[in-house]
Formats: sequence, structure tokens, C-alpha cells
Amino acid sequence: MNNVFGIRHEDKYRLERRTPVIPRHAALLAKQSGLKLLVQSSPKRIFPDEAFRVSGAEIVSDLAMAPVIFGVKEMPVSFFEPHKTYVFFSHVIKGQEYNMPMLRRMMELKCNLIDYEKVVDEMGRRLIFFGRYAGLAGMINTLWSLGLRLKHLGYYTPFLHIKQAHLYDSLNDARRDIIKAGHEIAHQGLPEALCPFTIGITGYGNVSNGAMEISALLPIQEIEPSDLLKLKEKGKAPNNVLYKVVFKEEHISQPLKQDSPFDLHDYYQNPQFYRNAFEKYIPHLSVLVNGMYWDSRYPKIVTKAYLEKLYMDGCPKLTVIGDITCDINGSVESCVKAAEIEDPIFIYDPFTHQITPGHEGKGLLMMTVDILPSELPRESSEYFSQVLLNYIPAIVQADYSQPFDQLALPNAIRKALILHQGELTPEYRYIQRYL
Repeated sequence: MNNVFGIRHEDKYRLERRTPVIPRHAALLAKQSGLKLLVQSSPKRIFPDEAFRVSGAEIVSDLAMAPVIFGVKEMPVSFFEPHKTYVFFSHVIKGQEYNMPMLRRMMELKCNLIDYEKVVDEMGRRLIFFGRYAGLAGMINTLWSLGLRLKHLGYYTPFLHIKQAHLYDSLNDARRDIIKAGHEIAHQGLPEALCPFTIGITGYGNVSNGAMEISALLPIQEIEPSDLLKLKEKGKAPNNVLYKVVFKEEHISQPLKQDSPFDLHDYYQNPQFYRNAFEKYIPHLSVLVNGMYWDSRYPKIVTKAYLEKLYMDGCPKLTVIGDITCDINGSVESCVKAAEIEDPIFIYDPFTHQITPGHEGKGLLMMTVDILPSELPRESSEYFSQVLLNYIPAIVQADYSQPFDQLALPNAIRKALILHQGELTPEYRYIQRYL
């Protein structure tokens, strides 16, 4: 029975500083389960090598001696070794073209692949995730970029107190600045020209809840989508209140067949029979934060064609889109690239479809950082490790030479096993067509 596992150095992004297991939990696993952790040395990981060494882990230059290897982001094609087990966010379940060479290589080497994203309970709810921290960091970054963009447009607002998430030492430090901005808005208000100031949030899962947790630090009043369309009818809106609107499936899409009621179950089963119903809300939003799940079967909510039409009459109310989901050309088509922490925002020109780095220029500001939880590396790693902790012994000690249906793995982990001995497992055989 294997008792050795490893954690690799993250190298996909320069500022990826997360770890799937923190030192305190490494010590716990050694004490309670007799597991030995090999940690690939990293100069940037939020928990330094010495912290792992003190916890009893061994610091190594490579993971040749680790049969089971945990990471966070995708691993280079050259990293994989025959018959080993790898656990990470693989981003292959939608047939992502850019990761198919990686998956092919793992298949050639007869590797096992467990994807955190597919560790779910019997109701299909994810059990291991960074989603809340994506939402937290995504909303912090959206408010920070909003301050910069409004300044460029000639408005000096309390949002200028807020920094990009990764520049804070802790989440609590970020909260303090946002609360400060909220106090100023409540007492001094925003420029009348910006009011009513509205923030739309799509979705109601972990990502969106994280975003709402941050927005709640501001003087927020929640309204229904139908009320958003009536705000101007109520006369002059107060300038010291921000309006938050949460959009669910029934607000975002509607049946192709006129006068048919929205049916959530049917929407999930037959999304091809639904169309975009979101465009009517866009002119009334100051900020849009996109935190919903989306794949290509579902209608888009913000198209390039619509943005071009929106900008025909000049600069619209919509100032910033924080696309936390970061699906390239996805539900928000102006998300044309995944931004890095060092270069997190760009201006999208709706007429040329070109982008300009930063917050200046003509068009719509987009915040599309791909690894938002890494902007809060300590808190997100601590949470993730705490959840993963319960599954590590079973993952490390499993005998992967056994047939798939005889593997001694918790059901939630078995569901997340995409490759077994280099073969796509039954639930994931559909990926073959993308290969």
C-alpha cells in the first residue's frame, strides 16, 4: 500500500501561489494516516519550504519518488511519468482544445487523472473548490478597476480606495478598504451622473456568493430584476445607495416558443430551445459581475453584436464587466482572453473587437483574471486543503492497478477519475471525440 504523495511547484502562471495542501495538514496526515509528503521546492508558494519542512514534509527538487502527485493548475506535458496518479484542475471536461495534448500524453503513459472539479456529491454539487475565493477576489478586482475606469472618465469616487486583491496581505485588509469606501459613499454619495448606480451579478453558487459577500460591505440595496427596469421611473435615485440585482436562469434565458413559461428542468435538459433574455437589463447596469456556470449549449448573455449596438449611441451606463467565470468568447463574448494577475484588465472596443491593456481608451473595461483565488493565496489554500484533507488518504493509498469498478475509492473521488490506467472512464468517454 502506497503512503507517499507529492505536491508540485506551480508553474503555469508567475503569480500562482496556491497549494492544495498546507503545512498544518501535512503534519496531520503524517500523524493520523502515516502519509509521507514530498514537496517540490518553490520560491513563490504562499507557504515557504521551511514551513513544510517543520511540518515533517521532505523538500525535494523533483517528484520522481512520488506515485501520487497533487497540484492546482494544469501540468506541462513533459512533467508526466508512466502509471502515476495526478490530481489537479485539468480543464479537459469541456474538450478544451488547449489541454488535449496534455490529456493525450497522460493516456500514452497510462496515467490516472483525478479532477477536483468533478468531485461531487450525490446531488451533483461540487465538494472541493476555490469558487468562493474566485468570487471574493473577483469582486474586489471589479471594484478596484471600476475606480480606475471612472477616474479616467472624469469621476473621482471612493472606489479609488480599493486595490487589486493580490496587493493585500489578507482578505481582512481588503475588507477594511471596501468598508471605508462604503462609508464614504453612504455619507458623501456618488456623482449624480452615475446614479442610480447598479451592480448586476449572474448566478447564485459559490462564485456569486463570494462576490455578494464583498458587495455587502457597501451600502447595498437588493432589488429584483423587474425593479431594475423601473428605477428611472421612480424619479431621482439616491446617490448614497448602490442597487444590487441577482440574475438567475429565468432572467437570463427564455423559451424560443412565445408565451411558454420558463421551466428550469427543461432548460437544463434542452437549452437549445431557449434564447437570450438578458439584453433588456444591460442598459440599466453600471457594473456586471458574471459568476454563473456556462457551456456552449446555453445562450450567451452579452454578445459582441449587442455591445456594438449598445455603443452606437455613445458611452453607455455599463462601465465594467468582471467576468469571474472567464470563459473565452463564452457567455460574455467580450471576454476574449484570460488575463493574468500582472495584467488583469483591458478595454474592449465593440467596433473593432480589439483590446487595449489597462483602464484607458474607448470601450468597455473587462476584468478577466483566470486564477482569481490565487490573489487570496493563503485563505484560499487553507480552505481548499481543509476540504481535500478528508479524501487524501484514500487517493494516496488506492491500488490503481485494480479494475475501475473495484477501486477502493470514495464514490465522490471515483466520479472524478477521468483517466484510469490511461483510459477514459465510462462517464468521460465523450471526451474521445475532442481528441
